[in-house]
Amino acid sequence: MSVTTGLFYAFSAVLLFAAFRVITARNPVHAALFLVLTFFQAAMIWMLLKAEFLSITLVLVYVGAVMVLFLFVVMMLDVNVENLRIGFWNHFPLAAIVGVVIALEMAAVLMGGFRVVDDGKSVTSMSASGAPLSNTQELGMLLYTKYIYPLEVAAAVLLVAMIAAIALTLRARKDSKYVSPADQVRVKAKDRMTVVKMAATQAVQPKPADDQAEKKA
Repeated sequence: MSVTTGLFYAFSAVLLFAAFRVITARNPVHAALFLVLTFFQAAMIWMLLKAEFLSITLVLVYVGAVMVLFLFVVMMLDVNVENLRIGFWNHFPLAAIVGVVIALEMAAVLMGGFRVVDDGKSVTSMSASGAPLSNTQELGMLLYTKYIYPLEVAAAVLLVAMIAAIALTLRARKDSKYVSPADQVRVKAKDRMTVVKMAATQAVQPKPADDQAEKKA
């Protein structure tokens, strides 16, 4: 067994264990951390398959952004786990059936891609000048030449989804303070500070000595 095969089995074992702990951990924070470990192991497997771009994208996008957001949300909401687990075993049979069906469908679709005849020759994409292309360069050429229209459609869909999310969450609240950006742009220095004229401060006059003597008497 080669080193690459050994690393593949090691990463796969850790990935399966971490994925199992994601759904069995009682603490939501621990489940999120196990999900981070799952993403890292999947990135390492993609690296072994020479999909460097997908591996780095998985680490940067999911681990660096999405999982940090998940952790902040889980820790700030203070979710009551006991209430969420009520009725778990009642819905488990249906969830197991759905999971098995999804796994069988994915296996039926993906198994055709795994039946590759190894003839001992490595196929490398070549550029017009004859130099070999890297994985990232080849992916970029495919995205912006053959798949340019699906890429533009996906970008438009994501833009519409982002605008819709902002529109749904942007609500006018009575207790929130709102300042118009136009008023902030038009503001001037003289509008920020007002000079008020006040009378000069006068020193306290000492009382006469006779009045002080009468008070003592």
